[in-house]
Amino acid sequence: MFSQNYSSCCSLLLILFFFFFFSSFGALALEVAVKAAVGAPNVLGDCPFSQRVLMTLEEKNVPYQMHLINLSHKPKWFLQVNPQGKVPVVKFGNKWVPDSDVIVGILEKKYPKPSLTTPPQFTSVGSNIFSNFVTFLKSKNSSDGSEQALLTELKALEKHLKAHGPYVAGKKVTAVDLSLAPKLFHLDVALEYFKKWTVPAELTNVLKYKKLLFSRKSFKKTKTARKYIIASWEPKVNP
Repeated sequence: MFSQNYSSCCSLLLILFFFFFFSSFGALALEVAVKAAVGAPNVLGDCPFSQRVLMTLEEKNVPYQMHLINLSHKPKWFLQVNPQGKVPVVKFGNKWVPDSDVIVGILEKKYPKPSLTTPPQFTSVGSNIFSNFVTFLKSKNSSDGSEQALLTELKALEKHLKAHGPYVAGKKVTAVDLSLAPKLFHLDVALEYFKKWTVPAELTNVLKYKKLLFSRKSFKKTKTARKYIIASWEPKVNP
């Protein structure tokens, strides 16, 4: 009799423990709205700014609940909390906050360990690569200088990494790396597919840097499939 009551009591306590544990986990998890894949609304999409935020959350071990947003058919609740309809957005308290730069800044303040702060002198490293990549990707004129402009930026990154690598700020990954990782992945996938172009072999430090970034657990867990990157860029490259 005592044994049965004791067993029942323990079972009840165990059930209550798991109930409160998972209830607390759900309450503590940040809500994050990110882009869904083109043509696959239930799959994580290709947005490099969304991936940057997700990578930051992963690196800081912050629990989160992800909402996949079909940008072609944005849900009503999403537009109500975020009238501009842009992603990513994260819910801090009762407020949904847009802009990956702002979000990452808030995350660093709210969850300071591990620190991902980039030293001020390195925050702009590689900042022009993505815009030059997009210009070159969309270019139909081989003599317009867009390829050379991208190469200039990649060579500048090569020089920096040679002096300060393996990451932008040295041996430790920081916010600037998490910003560059998704953009370099887009560069690799889109330029190889649409232009049969790859980063030159002589940029050895850039190649090592990409390999280092793409091998991180946070990157692997938050990246989308190559086919979704291609599908997203297709109408921009061939309108």
